[in-house]
Amino acid sequence: MDQLSAMLVFTHVVDTGSFSQASRKLNMPLPTVSRKIAELEDHLGAQLLTRTTRKITLTESGARYLEAARRILNDVQEAERQASSEYVEPVGTMTLTAPTAFGRLHIVPIVREFLKAYPEVNIRLLLSDHVLHLLDEEIDLGLRISPLHDSTMMIKPLGHVQFIHCASPSYIEKVGLTPTLDNLDRFDLISFGPIDLRPEWTFITDNKPKACPILPRLTLNSAESAVDCCIDEAGLTRVLSYQAAQQIADGKLIRVLTDEETPLIPVHFIYTQRRLVPLKLRTFIDFAAPRLKARLRTVAAQCGFDY
Repeated sequence: MDQLSAMLVFTHVVDTGSFSQASRKLNMPLPTVSRKIAELEDHLGAQLLTRTTRKITLTESGARYLEAARRILNDVQEAERQASSEYVEPVGTMTLTAPTAFGRLHIVPIVREFLKAYPEVNIRLLLSDHVLHLLDEEIDLGLRISPLHDSTMMIKPLGHVQFIHCASPSYIEKVGLTPTLDNLDRFDLISFGPIDLRPEWTFITDNKPKACPILPRLTLNSAESAVDCCIDEAGLTRVLSYQAAQQIADGKLIRVLTDEETPLIPVHFIYTQRRLVPLKLRTFIDFAAPRLKARLRTVAAQCGFDY
């Protein structure tokens, strides 16, 4: 049995969801596809797929084997490209992840630009506000907005963001007060964050973080919704700078509590350590990093920061 060939067939069956579609994509007779899967299962002594008349699903053993098969096939492809001098130009598929709002605003435009410049590269972009483990999810590159403590990862610093407090000009005019920490109880507060946690806003006092509990009138788990409510005069909110920078630049929102300092939050690319970084990944990092640094500088300027 050609195990690498069987692995390739197996991954195509999973990706396409059927034996017949995998047969067409591989230009391989359908009986051959079925035979290779059967031989692979016999070789492993485990059932990898559950077949019904409507769909194919992975067994628990199949899910574990799929991860290993993808890694092995990717390593083989990278080795072949290196040996055949295909590393002269970036080729292949790359998987990226980023937080949802940041990714939509800043990563997606850069990815579109990159794909135009490098037509032999394909990108899978996973936008999620849950931290995805690069190795477990087979992700090549992640963007993190947080301090990093994992020394096993390679890190490419990109800049900073920070929390800002904002409101619509008409709302501040309606209340008739300039917000301060002492009079926040006079304002309707919109909290953005986990709904099941006690809300608090953190400031820097005497060079140390200080958490200030708040009593919000509205709590949301979407920064975009918090910004929209803020524009609609629902109150005062706290979001990350990039989440409201354009609205501030457009005059829809103004920053408040500007005398209160908030912690800087670093923005990084992270990727796993390896002896040979694929050219497609190195090329994307070199392409995206200066563009993201410029975008973060623009965000800072829109919000009135200088860093």
